[in-house]
Amino acid sequence: MSALPSFADLENSSEFHARHIGPDATDEALMLSAIGAASREALIDAIVPTSIKRAARMELPEAVTEAQALAELKAIASRNQLLKSFIGQGYYGTLTPGVILRNILENPAWYTAYTPYQAEISQGRMEALVNFQTMVCDLTGLAIANASMLDEATAAAEAMTLAARVGKSKSQVFFVADDVLPQTLEVIRTRAEPLGITVQVGAAEDAGKTECFGALVQYPGVNGLIRSLQPIADAVHGQSGLLVVAADLLALTLIKAPGEQGADIAVGTTQRFGMPMGAGGPHAAYMACRDEFKRSLPGRLVGVSVDSHGKPAYRLSLQTREQHIRREKATSNICTAQVLPAVVASMYAVYHGPQGLKRIAQRVAGYTAVLAKGLKGLGLTLAHEAAFDTLHVRTGAHTAPIMAAAVAAGMNLRRASDDSLSLSLDETTTRADLQALLTVFAEGRAVPDAFEGTTAVAALIPADLVRTSSFMTHPVFNRHHSETEMLRYLRQLSDKDLALDRTMIPLGSCTMKLNATSEMIPITWPEFAQVHPFAPQSQLQGYAQLDQQLTAWLCQATGYAGVSLQPNAGSQGEYAGLLIIKAWHESRGEAHRKICLIPESAHGTNPASAQMVGMQVVVTKCDKEGNIDLADLKAKCEQHSANLAAIMITYPSTYGVFDTHVKEICALVHEHGGRVYVDGANMNALVGVAAPGQFGGDVSHLNLHKTFCIPHGGGGPGVGPVCVVEDLVPFLPAHRSAGLGEKTAIGAVSAAPLGNAAVLPISWMYIRMMGEAGLKAATETAILSANYVAARLAGHYDIHFSGNIDGLKGGGVAHECILDLRPLKDTSGISAEDVAKRLIDYGFHAPTLSFPVAGTLMVEPTESESKFELDRFIAAMIQIREEIRKVEAGSWPKEDNPLVNAPHTAESLLKTEWTHGYSRDEAAYPVAALRQVKYWSPVGRVDNVYGDRNLVCSCPPVSDYQ
Repeated sequence: MSALPSFADLENSSEFHARHIGPDATDEALMLSAIGAASREALIDAIVPTSIKRAARMELPEAVTEAQALAELKAIASRNQLLKSFIGQGYYGTLTPGVILRNILENPAWYTAYTPYQAEISQGRMEALVNFQTMVCDLTGLAIANASMLDEATAAAEAMTLAARVGKSKSQVFFVADDVLPQTLEVIRTRAEPLGITVQVGAAEDAGKTECFGALVQYPGVNGLIRSLQPIADAVHGQSGLLVVAADLLALTLIKAPGEQGADIAVGTTQRFGMPMGAGGPHAAYMACRDEFKRSLPGRLVGVSVDSHGKPAYRLSLQTREQHIRREKATSNICTAQVLPAVVASMYAVYHGPQGLKRIAQRVAGYTAVLAKGLKGLGLTLAHEAAFDTLHVRTGAHTAPIMAAAVAAGMNLRRASDDSLSLSLDETTTRADLQALLTVFAEGRAVPDAFEGTTAVAALIPADLVRTSSFMTHPVFNRHHSETEMLRYLRQLSDKDLALDRTMIPLGSCTMKLNATSEMIPITWPEFAQVHPFAPQSQLQGYAQLDQQLTAWLCQATGYAGVSLQPNAGSQGEYAGLLIIKAWHESRGEAHRKICLIPESAHGTNPASAQMVGMQVVVTKCDKEGNIDLADLKAKCEQHSANLAAIMITYPSTYGVFDTHVKEICALVHEHGGRVYVDGANMNALVGVAAPGQFGGDVSHLNLHKTFCIPHGGGGPGVGPVCVVEDLVPFLPAHRSAGLGEKTAIGAVSAAPLGNAAVLPISWMYIRMMGEAGLKAATETAILSANYVAARLAGHYDIHFSGNIDGLKGGGVAHECILDLRPLKDTSGISAEDVAKRLIDYGFHAPTLSFPVAGTLMVEPTESESKFELDRFIAAMIQIREEIRKVEAGSWPKEDNPLVNAPHTAESLLKTEWTHGYSRDEAAYPVAALRQVKYWSPVGRVDNVYGDRNLVCSCPPVSDYQ
């Protein structure tokens, strides 16, 4: 009789890391055998330099099960107090339609997708983004809009620099109206200072009285005032400046569009279009501008092109990823957006349609008018008569008592000044809410029913500012209003795409790993989702505990002393880190230190970020093995010693190499007075094994949407915490508009104190369920998987850059390997792009194409993929190599073969006439398994050149639907 299993064995069987990590013990042994390593430990010892290995384990709580972690996090969430918010200030209650909540926000087909750089397998999410762009253009009255920004404050800061670039003024002054959102003003000041821009604050009506290259006004203002924009636009234009308007999209359904009043650029948030407040994010901001500025517009732009069959197809257009191409000449370092929230906002607009949005706005405006009448009936004075959703009430000495009474009644108001309050209504406001508000302001007096005898009430919108122009007339916004139609539309779009719920996404440097369901569940809990970021700190104790625990755990993972979770993208974490280094030098009287050394292997955002903080980029060389060239680095350090500010390195490098000299590099830069920035994009190869804060790094950013499991969501949301050593902790970002931060701290880098706070529970859950041993095992398995792929493919493709470690087939790489296809281009004419597109026929998302080395594919399999899936990918790549051999041998012509014609659509294969020299079967079913499960590309290869020459970035004309 077999022995009974021990309780320890039974309890360990429920450990989460066994769910997160793909290969089991049997798989691992087979993979190690293929590589030529005796054990996982031996493999890591051979690849990771001994000099950087951790001396001590991470001090983390012991791992718990999924159920235990959820219960523990629920207890933390319960410490947040859920009061009804009337704070406004850019954040509002909203009702997420159930069909959107379940089928987008909670659907892995949408949230596990990657940025749509491979257009053919991203048609669904790009159609959703074109809907977003069209919605924004229509509502703002401007010609072109991008596919989302990080938040309203950073969008406004990007608009400032856009105005500086494209305007004709020589002024260095940017004017900001005094009723712009406080957090927006703070972020603008942070961005302006290193660029030498002077921020002047004053009454909006004074914007054109002094020369400025641009002016920003809020529409409506933070305290609710609706003002005409045309006189301000005329005055600013008279000084050769540009007018930027931060506009509320819901209000724009009722009030005249900024583009109809002379605005040049519009920015704002789409938060109230279905995305919960989430203590500040993630929410999709927007930017729209005049047509002549389109080639300078930051961020992503989805355009319409044609495919190889002449059919319409979507693609990313123009300056996409410009920071990777232009590097230190880039005008922005934005590398991610807020795609998932942008999709939610666009589908909120599709579901409600123009009339539905207008009805929501009319209800809000009508309730605001009823409340205004009730407040006046109590003898209170309003600061202005015109309003959409926000009232500014003169409360004098009664301000504090009314605020306290509101909190006691379960409501939060906004203190606008010592003697006034403002309150903002939204689509969640009820009649009972209005009565409760009036009761609070009455301070014990009797309050009549505000709605008694009232069936309708005129909104408080000035007659000359009432919107008369139509918007969102395209069929897509006018035919999906039943839930049945909406459900099918969302399914139709997601079916066009490849996400992690269908296949591995082997993108190098992007870490597309499991986003576990248990990690995702808490983000929609009301205790996290329905919290206003500027609620009193006493009501945010759950978020405070989450912040404290998560930052402590990330310090353990990185070896740093302090972390700020505020940056809401990796690019913003980079930017914050360089600002911290700049502020440290200035605090020591060494503001002249502005040279930033960046190896040629670095991420493209690195030089762009350095440029944004006013540093001068000096590129250092790499050797033929992909390591930093020490001789060149030493020469550059000596040349620039007096002015050296920092070096930015990525570790392991973007080439997938553990540079053995990294400690020496750090020491050399320190010797010359500089600080070391270690880009944390590749922390997936370090956690538990080595810590940048221990081997010489001073600052790093992390990508929680990579290493720590926040899903990519089609290109956002992201979180990019900035981590620093002890002496830099006082410089971590402040948020002074929220009353947070030391005097030495740099300014805010995001609109909310905790940035994209609502997705932080995902990383908390991941670390809590993995524990120290699980996190280390994940890192080691990521390295194991990359080496397995390299070993299996080494006989078919050149592995570009490796450790050249004796005995390891494939040479020994980090967590990613680069397949060099340039020799095959010479022998067959087949390019890396051809291979990427052919992989679509096999049902795979392509690896990273031509970055960091042109003509290569960079593969990162991640620890979450099983050996079965790795073998499926390897088989596809081997079969593709056999196809290339047919081209090399002349069996297939160079100009007509399955690779250059990929991807193949079902429609193209079903045509009566087939003129190719290869069979339909060879095109569609290159491996037998595809006959059972087949992904069909919805379009043929997309023509990039055509799309840029014939730019269309809004919904295709109605004729395309007929």
